[in-house]
Amino acid sequence: MAATTMKDAACMEIDRYAADLNEISQTIWEKPELYYEEINAHQVLTDFLEKHGFKVERNYKLNTAFRAVFGQDGIGPHVAVLCEYDALPEIGHACGHNLIAEVGVAAGLGVKAALQATGKGGKLTVLGTPAEEDGGGKLDLINANVFNDVDVAMMAHPSPYVTACPLFLAVVSCTIKFHGKSSHAAGFPWNGINALDAAVLCYQNISCLRQQMRPDWRVHGIIKKGGVKANVIPEVSELAYSLRTPTDKELNVLKEKVSKCIEAAASATGCTVEYEFDPKEYSNVVTNRTLANAFVANAKVIGVEFTQQEKLKGVCIGSTDMGNVSYVVPSIHPIYYVGVKDCLNHTREFTAAAGSPEAQPYTLDIGKALAMTAVDVYTSQDIQAEIYEDFSRDMNY
Repeated sequence: MAATTMKDAACMEIDRYAADLNEISQTIWEKPELYYEEINAHQVLTDFLEKHGFKVERNYKLNTAFRAVFGQDGIGPHVAVLCEYDALPEIGHACGHNLIAEVGVAAGLGVKAALQATGKGGKLTVLGTPAEEDGGGKLDLINANVFNDVDVAMMAHPSPYVTACPLFLAVVSCTIKFHGKSSHAAGFPWNGINALDAAVLCYQNISCLRQQMRPDWRVHGIIKKGGVKANVIPEVSELAYSLRTPTDKELNVLKEKVSKCIEAAASATGCTVEYEFDPKEYSNVVTNRTLANAFVANAKVIGVEFTQQEKLKGVCIGSTDMGNVSYVVPSIHPIYYVGVKDCLNHTREFTAAAGSPEAQPYTLDIGKALAMTAVDVYTSQDIQAEIYEDFSRDMNY
């Protein structure tokens, strides 16, 4: 009975503040900010949470991160609900991070009300995590030991689909720079070493590699610099790539294969090459099965409809630094529909959808489902044990 009472209290609290939650989302959406520059979003979120009884630490470990806490240590599980709020260059909130922030705050309000309704022990943290689109803010927070005392982490992401177990790939970026020798392209071409040729060969080598890549691997890139004038043999060229695989282990294999493509292009053209894989790799998301099952059950109670599995076959949502969190603490990262059909992330159409009224009921429902799932964690020792059994198995402990 206690769990039911707590879940009712959570849902009622989210409904009570529906207009305020929408205002938070709209304020962030109207002023998109890039990674580590989310000053307005940080202010809006921390002001609201402090007003509603959370103990707020602003600029927590990072300039635009925050921690808002309710409850006490040592008397129950510690659940962290994560917010994201950075945007994309030029196209704003095309990944809907304004809605992620809203979901996180909504779930936080709901969980706080649930704990207060019955006096149940436990600790809740609403954690503001900047720089997901670039920079890896969650990696910085992991390295700062922010998750050391967290038992469960959760967040939700808007998308064209609804599932508790989305495919988020591991990813690493790679920067490549070839050095050749300039010369007059008409008068003395034999004195030149063409760095653009090296870039083109590198691009083609990687494109040929795709024929032998596993179907769920991804490599995509651009030539950023290829020369300055047609009659000057380019002495420098630059490329940028992203490599993605379903697991961290596979990513290491793909990095080795791509490295050979890069080195072969340098060898064939006589160029030298510098290349670097970003040390801030995003891991794949490891969804905790017990948490996901609880989320699905709670979401269905309030009418959330899930995408049929056939439609999700082979669908990759992208990559996220929440994957790294899922390797250090049991986690879920469900995705949810925002009310606009055939609208894909990282497009201007999705930017519009993320700020539309249609997204609101779906966002509030997912906030409720996360809060209800947190209640299950607080009230059921069986679920707690199963969560850690899953985590130990997933991590091969």
